[in-house]
Amino acid sequence: MSKYVLTQKDADLLNTNKGIKAILSKEPYNLEKSVRFVQYENRLKKLQVELIRMQTWAISKNERIIVIFEGRDAAGKGGAIRRATERMNPRHLRIIALTKPTEDEKTQWYFQRYVSQFPKAGEIIFFDRSWYNRAVVEPVNGFCTNEEYEIFMNQVNDFERMITESGIRLVKIYMSISKKEQAKRFEEIKQDPLKQWKMTAVDERAQELWDVYTEYKSKMFDKTADGIIPWKIIKANKKTFARISAVNYILNTIPYDKKVII
Repeated sequence: MSKYVLTQKDADLLNTNKGIKAILSKEPYNLEKSVRFVQYENRLKKLQVELIRMQTWAISKNERIIVIFEGRDAAGKGGAIRRATERMNPRHLRIIALTKPTEDEKTQWYFQRYVSQFPKAGEIIFFDRSWYNRAVVEPVNGFCTNEEYEIFMNQVNDFERMITESGIRLVKIYMSISKKEQAKRFEEIKQDPLKQWKMTAVDERAQELWDVYTEYKSKMFDKTADGIIPWKIIKANKKTFARISAVNYILNTIPYDKKVII
């Protein structure tokens, strides 16, 4: 294993408030990881400036944008959304993470409660899980009937075609992690009193049902391959890489006036 050699450029990065904070935040100290983290922070800041520029464009052009994040439990969807939105104007964006449907919603067309959250002119909506719950989470856990699942699968491509034909811009991101990484993150969540609330009964069964999730995920990708909007699958075992990749994809998909090469 080669020994890490600190360059002058790396030293300059560490000789900043961010660098010092990165070094002192964890023990044992790791200069190489600290350099990578500062590089990530600097890159993220530049991308967040572009996100603000994109949002300004969307507001001025009365654009309507939906970005959906899907993926297994603990894949980092919420973290990626937070990094994407933390510097944006909160008056012109919403983050939607719907709870289980009410009794009234269960009697409605499945897509109806999602449509009610759709953006107005100049607004960007981020869905932390979306209508694709019915493609994977619900059938795996027995939350819908096989008939309801089949109806969804038959309608989803037409539904998204109607969304885009109405002028809404739709971005679809899937965060992909390994079984080993998911188990590691679940354990970290259980040990952290500030994160323990994140664990649900569905999460507890995720490892046991890993292969069933994989089966339904594959069916979802196969079915929507015929749709109008492609999925962006992001390898998310490394959180920093996944967050940068997700923001990059959003910026490269939305045709705003870019000022930097992304």
